[in-house]
Amino acid sequence: MAILEVINVTKQFGGLTAVSDLSISIADKAIYSVIGPNGAGKTTLFNCATGFYRVTSGDIVLDGDSLVGLRPDVIARRGISRTYQNIRLFQNLTAVENVLVGHHPRMSAGWFGAVFNTPHTRQEEKEALGKARELLQFVGLNGVDKELAKNLPYGAQRRLEIARALASEPKLLFLDEPTAGMNPSETSGMTEFIKQLRDTLGITILLIEHDMRVVMQISDLISVLDYGKKIAEGTPDEIRNNPRVIEAYLGRGAATQHEAQAA
Repeated sequence: MAILEVINVTKQFGGLTAVSDLSISIADKAIYSVIGPNGAGKTTLFNCATGFYRVTSGDIVLDGDSLVGLRPDVIARRGISRTYQNIRLFQNLTAVENVLVGHHPRMSAGWFGAVFNTPHTRQEEKEALGKARELLQFVGLNGVDKELAKNLPYGAQRRLEIARALASEPKLLFLDEPTAGMNPSETSGMTEFIKQLRDTLGITILLIEHDMRVVMQISDLISVLDYGKKIAEGTPDEIRNNPRVIEAYLGRGAATQHEAQAA
C-alpha cells in the first residue's frame, strides 16, 4: 500500500532540468532511500514533495491526495516532515524551544488565544511542552531541555533536528543526509535510530544518504538518480550489483569490469 506516489514529476529551473519524468512509489512503513551523485536531483525531489518548490509537471500524491500547489505548512499538517542536509536549528533557542517550533502546525490556538492568554491556549502550551520533553528523551537528549542548540555537540544537533521534525507528528519523514559529518560511532548510532523510528513509531522514512553502508543496511528499497532521471530501483542487493549504478558512481570502466567479473 503506497503512502506516497511521485508520478512523472519534472522540475525545471529555466533551461536546467533538475528532475526529469520521475516516478517512485513508497510503501507504508518502508525505509526508502534515494541515492545518486551530487546534482542528481535528490534534494530537489524533497523540496518539491514538501512544497518549497512547485513541480513543472507531474503529481505528488500522499494517501490519495495531491500535494501539488500546497504550502509547506499545509503539507506538514497533512503528515510530511523533514530534516535538512545542513542543520537548520534555531541556534539561539533552547533544545526544547526548537522542538516546540516543530509542534506549531498541530496547535489550534490562534492570535486571539495568544494575545489574551486564554485557558485553552495555556493548556495547549502545557501539553506541547510535555510532548517536547518526551521527544527529547526519545531521541536520546534527556537533560538538555534548557541548553542552547548552538552549544550541543554536532551529533546531538542532528538528533535535535529529528526531534523537531517528529513534533509535527508525521506519518512520512524525509531525512536529508542524517549521518553527514558524523564519525563512525555516531553514524552507527544514527543508523540504528532510523530503524527505531520506523519500528517503534511506525513512521515511513524517505532517506537521502551518501554513506552507502548506511543505505545498504537499512533500506527496503532504493532508487538511484542521475542527472534528474531514475536509472535504477531495487533492493540493496540488486542496486549493489547494477552496472548502471556502478557506472554513475565510478565510471564506465568500473561498470565494464564488474560485468566481466560477473560473466
